[in-house]
Amino acid sequence: MLVWRSIVPNIQFSPGNFFKHLPASTPTSICCPCNIIITGTLFTTRALRSSYFESLASHQKDQVHLYVDTLLQWNQRMNLTAVTEVNEVMERHIEDSLAIIPPMRSSYASHCNDSVDSINLVDVGSGAGLPGLILAIACPDWKVTLLESMNKRCVFLENAIGLAGLSNVRVVRGRAENLGQDLCFREKFDVAVARAVAEMRILAEYCLPLVRVGGLFVAAKGHDPQEEVKNAERAIQMMGSSLLQLSSVESHSPYGQRTAIICLKDRPTPRKYPRDPGIPAKAPL
Repeated sequence: MLVWRSIVPNIQFSPGNFFKHLPASTPTSICCPCNIIITGTLFTTRALRSSYFESLASHQKDQVHLYVDTLLQWNQRMNLTAVTEVNEVMERHIEDSLAIIPPMRSSYASHCNDSVDSINLVDVGSGAGLPGLILAIACPDWKVTLLESMNKRCVFLENAIGLAGLSNVRVVRGRAENLGQDLCFREKFDVAVARAVAEMRILAEYCLPLVRVGGLFVAAKGHDPQEEVKNAERAIQMMGSSLLQLSSVESHSPYGQRTAIICLKDRPTPRKYPRDPGIPAKAPL
């Protein structure tokens, strides 16, 4: 099978302010994943605490372990993660990455009029491959693009992909601002995801120009992102999208609950967006 991956050279990326884990809050009551709380036009769901990793097939678990081993080995030479213990990587990175799959699949099946089995997804500001590379392992029928700015991280990603034997992933080195204006990438993806990259106002301009009309933008955030989401509503609307759902997941990490913020792209992004490199981070909409 042809391995679907490549690096686009000589394009840089400005990831903006990096997201930091928020401290744990007092746990709220948890209900069945199918229980949907409706507040205005915005849907909020809560998922049961469980190990998403344990639901993977044995060969997928092996691929994840290979990735984690490679991550920690390379991390001794370059800054990929502040987490240095295997168990912490599994809890804080792997479980959190896998946790966005159920709400993403549910929203896509309900609103995107397409099969959830053949999603074309871009992970913006992929860094060490979180969550994109983990999503590619868990969903082998998906086509995943890892968009990353730093060459050394792209080299790591290529190495990890090769060791895990993945054929549904490509690595693209580039700035979201540039690729969002490139007709080869603009509005070509079913889903754009981002984790630990920037605040929502900036993420909206990075990610939504890459999403096709009728697709989703999914941002992995902390336990209480409501104010950040409220501040980003204007930017999300300007990019041709609307808030669809906030899905809360009880994480196994010491930081507790996580939130997947899901937006539906319902009209084309105006041609002037994204703005020139660096401007979205310096002057958020």
